[in-house]
Amino acid sequence: MNGTVANMKLHDDPFLVLGEAIAEAPRPPALGAPGGVMVARLQGFDPLGQPLLDELPLLPNQAVEARSTVRLSRNMVGRLVVVCFENADPRRPIVLGVVEPHPLHQTLAAAPLQTRVDGERHVIEADREIVLRCGDASITLTHAGKVLIQGTYILSRSKGYNKIKGAAIDIN
Repeated sequence: MNGTVANMKLHDDPFLVLGEAIAEAPRPPALGAPGGVMVARLQGFDPLGQPLLDELPLLPNQAVEARSTVRLSRNMVGRLVVVCFENADPRRPIVLGVVEPHPLHQTLAAAPLQTRVDGERHVIEADREIVLRCGDASITLTHAGKVLIQGTYILSRSKGYNKIKGAAIDIN
């Protein structure tokens, strides 16, 4: 065996191979650098639906159009988003996700209302209760199956059969 290779001392340094240094792989930019990950605020959407971000540390007092890897909706406007930058260009942010509020701040807060629209009907769902309120009138749907209608004047009108059905019916 060749004496040069047989007598070489092995090193713990991963960048030394048989006594020769190899080029170190490029390291990702530090946080806060244009190529790193930052937090910005979703300001809104442009007329074409592209997200607009503000509060970018590298571009203060500017709204910047961004691309996104996650679905963003209008009910997220004002929320913090995590962004990175294409080719380390602070004018080309890419939204990686939406920062969720801290769980301690949600202890008594209701979960946001979620709606689904399929073109035929609009479904509103909640785990505990749904209340529609306007002035002195309200309609409440509860998890237990109760429907409570309250108002100063309630009218039930039908061109066809108007049926009231129940195990017991109490009028006044």
